[in-house]
Amino acid sequence: MHDDVIADAGKFANDYLAPNAQAWEMNRSMPREMFVAAAGFDLCGLLAPVSQGGREITFSSFIDVVRILAKADFAATFALIVHNNHVRAIASAGSEVQVSRWLPAMIKGQKVGAFLLTEPGGGSDATALKTTASSDGSDFLITGEKAWVTNGTHADLLNVFAQTDPGSGARGIASFQIPIDATGVEPLPAYDMLGGYAMNAAGFRFSDVRVAADQVLVPAGKGFAAAMAGIDIARTVVAAMCCGLLETSLECVMPRLQDRQAFGKPLIEQQGLSWQAADVGTDLAAARLLAKEAARLIDAGESAV
Repeated sequence: MHDDVIADAGKFANDYLAPNAQAWEMNRSMPREMFVAAAGFDLCGLLAPVSQGGREITFSSFIDVVRILAKADFAATFALIVHNNHVRAIASAGSEVQVSRWLPAMIKGQKVGAFLLTEPGGGSDATALKTTASSDGSDFLITGEKAWVTNGTHADLLNVFAQTDPGSGARGIASFQIPIDATGVEPLPAYDMLGGYAMNAAGFRFSDVRVAADQVLVPAGKGFAAAMAGIDIARTVVAAMCCGLLETSLECVMPRLQDRQAFGKPLIEQQGLSWQAADVGTDLAAARLLAKEAARLIDAGESAV
């Protein structure tokens, strides 16, 4: 299984991501067809059970996949990771109704998922959510605003974290599955950024969005822990992605250092530059091992923080 998924990731990276990465950055947008293309290589349900149509790889294998993908396009890889993490959340915590309603299309790349925790001006204190979920009979009314949503311009299903009991902190946080076309959901314009446009980052505003009880993915009392588990995974994944990015950087620079001459010999033989290259290679090896250890801890059910 590991060798097969690594081979699929390498082919997708080389045949699809690499040829398109520059154009997506220049156009400041990645087409949603990327998810369908990824699904063609079985890369949209990597962490979901086989019984639900997923690939069910370990997290240790997952970070090998994302490292390979990030070598070709860091931003598009992150968009795909957020989608996979949403699929994992529904597969692990969703009801039979939620699984049957959303997973088939998401695993095929036909529906795109997004994770909505961050809020404008919220900083790193995820317990201080201002987005509220007020009870209205058996339903909830969601009101608030979310920021820096990866896949924001393409998302079909939003995993929204909101406070059900203002003042209760982490205890009151729950997560809700909200379709993009629900009444009261307002997509905000994509951000003007320095780079990474394939993430299609944007914000959302919610005005009394009515959600039924069967749209609750993780109830109050467990929602904050679920959000932090997702963040734990994201941090480890980004570490692996950075390793892939650095690998590509070294692959680009080393031929230049070997071919260009200065003072009668290649640059790589100049002491200062050779030491710098060796330091980068050493840091990369250490970073890959640390990412691997973090993934091992997550696979073992422990915290990687």
